[in-house]
Amino acid sequence: MLKPRSTPTREQVNLDGLWRFALDGAARPEPWKGPLDTRLEAAVPASYNDLFTDPAIRDHVGWVWYQRTARVPRGWTDERVLLRVDAATHEGRVYVDGVLVAEHVGGYTPFEADITGHVRAGDEFRLTIGVNNELSNVTIPPGTVTVARSGRREQQYKHDFYNYAGLARSIWLHSVPPVHVTDVTITTGLDGTTGTVGYSVETNSSAPVRVRALDADGAEVAAAAGATGALRIDGATPWRPGAGYLYELVIEVLDEDGGGVLDVYREPFGVRTVEVRGTEFLINGEPFYFTGFGKHEDAPVRGKGHDNAHLVHDFQLLEWIGANSFRTSHYPYAEEVLEFADRHGIVVIDETAAVGLNLAVQGGLTGRPHDPTWAPENFGAATRDAHARHLRELIARDKNHPSVVMWCLANESSSAEEGAREYFEPLVELTRELDPTRPITHTAWLGATGDNDLIADLFDVVTVNRYYGWYIANGDLEAAEQYLEHDLRGWVEKFGKPVMMGEYGADTLPGLHSVWDVPWTEEYQRAYFEMNHRVFDRFEAFVGEHVWNFADFATSNGIHRVDGNKKGVFTRDRRPKSAAHALRARWTGLNGRKPR
Repeated sequence: MLKPRSTPTREQVNLDGLWRFALDGAARPEPWKGPLDTRLEAAVPASYNDLFTDPAIRDHVGWVWYQRTARVPRGWTDERVLLRVDAATHEGRVYVDGVLVAEHVGGYTPFEADITGHVRAGDEFRLTIGVNNELSNVTIPPGTVTVARSGRREQQYKHDFYNYAGLARSIWLHSVPPVHVTDVTITTGLDGTTGTVGYSVETNSSAPVRVRALDADGAEVAAAAGATGALRIDGATPWRPGAGYLYELVIEVLDEDGGGVLDVYREPFGVRTVEVRGTEFLINGEPFYFTGFGKHEDAPVRGKGHDNAHLVHDFQLLEWIGANSFRTSHYPYAEEVLEFADRHGIVVIDETAAVGLNLAVQGGLTGRPHDPTWAPENFGAATRDAHARHLRELIARDKNHPSVVMWCLANESSSAEEGAREYFEPLVELTRELDPTRPITHTAWLGATGDNDLIADLFDVVTVNRYYGWYIANGDLEAAEQYLEHDLRGWVEKFGKPVMMGEYGADTLPGLHSVWDVPWTEEYQRAYFEMNHRVFDRFEAFVGEHVWNFADFATSNGIHRVDGNKKGVFTRDRRPKSAAHALRARWTGLNGRKPR
């Protein structure tokens, strides 16, 4: 889905701000049919959970309602009027003056509706958006809704981060001409110093198309006619990690005579290549070593609400610490995040919201038999269909971002359990069909090893999450080092692919110190990382290290999490722990090269 952009033929109105807000049942039975009867107002974009002091709102399970009025600009009389929701977590319904115009399931990808037939240029209309946070065995991520003895509905889920909900990203009103571009796909390559740019443009109606490539200064460097084709940019400046050089593809839809311009759309792109060769991960033909983090869209008060101030500061901290990459754990991040990474040369592993597809974790924690993960009553064909839809939407949204170098299909699924291959093989095939240009991966949990994993051979890069010294051999880093080396050696020798660490970390309370290796202290977190790094550096096939986590983040209530997950090397308000300085000393000297 194309992101709304302002061009000579397109305009947009941002609808962010304060919206009327109510829980389902607190207003009229059908709240979209009239003005929302409430005194509450909620910020958009923001998760609603932490905005209010009422625990009934924070812990609500089910639908909530947002409402405001909007006005269509007078100049849009002859235009198509579209309404776009950047995300509604986890399900959304949109009503214009009481008429349902759009529905969508999936909390982290956009959806839109053509509302031309429901509004008039210059007039005001009532916009109501319902958002439902319920998760089930056929949603991504999955969950279960239960009813407590008190009668209160409760949401259970398998992922270890708080289930923030609401309108966490922007809402847009935008116009397009009657004949317009609906999609564009850009693929790039390097032929010596020449950049090759393949393009494919889709329009809503048959019409001539021409394209022009502009460099960063706005100078035309290539042009072609036709909806599909290839451009060559002599002396191209490649997009590189740390140097995010961008070109722009200007797409023009013409009238039948070829003289008048009906629509203009502009899409930034970078010229670069990505491939896996043997045990190396290559960007522009050069070996690349990932340094960075698993992150979260997580902040006090706003929850998962997108915030440009946090965006800028987080990227400043990535630069300060020497990180060259991050994984969008465990869901697609806001498009603004990827655009920023494009401009600043930060490498991204882009992940679906498929986290929690693992009932074996219960067995690992309790020592008791667990329900089968890959079963129709748990995660079967219906779940896989939802997963496939998420993949289609993720790739459709993010396919043109040069910062995105790899797709991650899921986090810590039960990949050693019977049925895993039947579940994942069709998803792998779909991903390669949708985008044959990028490698793919999947992160393996602690219960999956090189000996018992059933799906690692399907992927280009073996990514493992390991917590030796924390969940296993806690406080005994000598034993943890032996376990980790044995574990990684099994993956390297079994699959002959690049291997990287998707997560490794230890919970740490800022300000807690000790002269001994005591878990939860800042000294232990540093020693834990030093142990891991010694092991990583012993393997030629090892291609990267992503610390869990960039910053402390909110989790669900539980006796094992005091005020959230504390594995961040920065606190939730972005103050560095001691380990941040140690990582900076290691990473700033690497510059994307493997440690020697």
